[in-house]
Amino acid sequence: MAHTKAQGSVKGNRDSRPKRRGVKMYGGAYAEQGNIIVRQKGSKFNAGAGVATGKDFTLFAIQEGFVNFKTLKGKKYIEVTNG
Repeated sequence: MAHTKAQGSVKGNRDSRPKRRGVKMYGGAYAEQGNIIVRQKGSKFNAGAGVATGKDFTLFAIQEGFVNFKTLKGKKYIEVTNG
């Protein structure tokens, strides 16, 4: 007796590995230089003061401080400030 189903049903039965995207540090968290704050696809969040954008839209801290989320004119910004 066959243990595999017909070829059509098995052909598309694969799944891609998870990308582990999302917010890694939330508002009020203390970030050191180089810490990843958000991994994202496209610019859902934009870089504010103390934050830089990587080539894959990853936002990371370029200075030490506290993470702060802001919304200005409908755009979401993340900044890292000392105060």
